[in-house]
Amino acid sequence: MSLPRTEIPAPLGLLAELTHRCPLHCPYCSNPVELERRSGELDTGTWTRVLSEAAALGVLQVHLSGGEPTARRDLEEIVAHCADVGLYSNLITAGVNLSRERLAALADAGLDHVQLSIQGPEAATNDLVAGLTGAFDQKMALAGHVRDLGLPLTVNSVIHRHNIDQVQQVIELALRLGAHRLEIAHAQYYGWALRNRAALMPRRAQVEAAMATLEAARSELKGRLVIDAVVPDYYASLPKPCMGGWGLRSLNVTPAGKVLPCHAAETIPGLSFETVRDRPLAEIWYEGAAFQAFRGTDWMAEPCRSCERREVDWGGCRCQALAIAGDAGKTDPACHKSPHHAELLALAEADSDRAPADFAYRGFATAKADA
Repeated sequence: MSLPRTEIPAPLGLLAELTHRCPLHCPYCSNPVELERRSGELDTGTWTRVLSEAAALGVLQVHLSGGEPTARRDLEEIVAHCADVGLYSNLITAGVNLSRERLAALADAGLDHVQLSIQGPEAATNDLVAGLTGAFDQKMALAGHVRDLGLPLTVNSVIHRHNIDQVQQVIELALRLGAHRLEIAHAQYYGWALRNRAALMPRRAQVEAAMATLEAARSELKGRLVIDAVVPDYYASLPKPCMGGWGLRSLNVTPAGKVLPCHAAETIPGLSFETVRDRPLAEIWYEGAAFQAFRGTDWMAEPCRSCERREVDWGGCRCQALAIAGDAGKTDPACHKSPHHAELLALAEADSDRAPADFAYRGFATAKADA
């Protein structure tokens, strides 16, 4: 049963995946395994139209992402259009091949915020995970440019078995870089991370120690550094709301223009995703079949349907339910009420007990070789 338009809130955020091109090769990348080629990307005019439609729809914040969004030569024009239509723009960047001069041009165009990803608090770990020698030094230089230009800085670090014991050093690095916010996100096992799960999964004791470190730092650094943390689902007892609830708070537009309720939604068979090339963004948000599929609570079966948390976690992650339980309509196995919860934990424990596997680095060639 579809929710009527009057019961659907306007989205607050838009993840604009401008390109899948990227100089890094992170094995946990949230991009789909089937990467979009440059030839399939939306052109400048289409992106500016989409951003105008997003502002009219009620979106407040646009996350300019990729891949690496600075691979787009028209990024300054896109940023300027965000400013023109009143959208707060957040550049999510790997910090590689981005000069001070170009960052200054983006700031002049109206860029509001920079979010810099780091793969480790020092060069050895960072460059190993990123698959690019010299990446760490370029990131540190960019952070200095962000600070010099007076732009707010968020540091983002995805945590897994190769860097989970370095969380304290990541916090200290964020402070040295002058970050206003630090996002610590344990790897979420979809797409590339699912392919690399055996190479990435930490032990439960490591997760608990990392969370204790973060909680202590939150208390100690209150007022100096905001610390957000995303725990790994495989060791959780309660699920997280997918994107704040499927089709309730945010949406993604892919490089080719597909509009998704979450970045991994294309893994779910049977869903049809419309494109901004063919239909206005608002119509897709309110009426699109993919958005209505798991929006609200009517789609839920037990135990979600009668759960007191059904409008808190909204059933959890549909993609994880598919990956582990084999059905996107089932309870997220991260929930202790799911009959597949023990299976999820067993997978985590089995992977974390293995010797680390080699990375299948993210990239066009890797995806093609494994297709």
